[in-house]
Amino acid sequence: MLPGILLVGLMAFPLAVVLWRGATDDFASAISQPAALAALRLSLLTSAISLGVTVTLGTPLAYGLAHWRFRGHGLVETLVDLPVVLPPAVAGLALLMAFGRRGALGPILGAVGVSLPFTTAAVVLAQIFVAAPFYIRAARISFAAIDPHYEEAAIVEGASAWQVFTWVMIPIAGRGLLSGMILMWARAMGEFGATILFAGNLEGVSQTMPLAIYLGFERDSSSALALAVVLILLSGGLMFALRKIEAGWQNDAAAQK
Repeated sequence: MLPGILLVGLMAFPLAVVLWRGATDDFASAISQPAALAALRLSLLTSAISLGVTVTLGTPLAYGLAHWRFRGHGLVETLVDLPVVLPPAVAGLALLMAFGRRGALGPILGAVGVSLPFTTAAVVLAQIFVAAPFYIRAARISFAAIDPHYEEAAIVEGASAWQVFTWVMIPIAGRGLLSGMILMWARAMGEFGATILFAGNLEGVSQTMPLAIYLGFERDSSSALALAVVLILLSGGLMFALRKIEAGWQNDAAAQK
């Protein structure tokens, strides 16, 4: 028991110190600084866009991976999960080599007047690259856990494949999808390494909260602490919501036994 308490203390104590220092260091004045507000707005905006894109594109992908077996299935799953274990610097370098002005697709994008690096769009792309696997994995597991009899019954009743997907499978897997959304959103808001390499650190354009915190230690530590407090509270709130969802699963499973 004691080793577990020590480990929890090791994780909780630094966060408690940041919260205490941030709250006692004129939090209201620090968080109201223009740079801090810009970073907060940009983080919320880009992470929300990243979440929307991931849910739109990732839900059908997760469903397909859960229900269909095809040549290369394992490779696709590996590629989807790979960004989770990649060092952030490698993720940023990969994006730069693929979409940078001198990257693999740079000349093609340039020909149509598109330049991704060091833009807000680059922030969104970096967040999707590193955070989407959290949603896709959770969604895939949720879809795979659904009793196939539900799908068969809907087909017998005359439902099309699209109707089965939208009106049967998604509602049943709803809690799993929501938990994946929470994990993905929290990871996107905390993204740093790939963003700074691919999108840079331009105030109001690509400077998200993690980047503003990093820069704040050189310019204004009070703003860095205030943003750290906001990020901890937002992430903590999302994790609390995730725990509530998981508790609901456990209660439902216990009631079915």
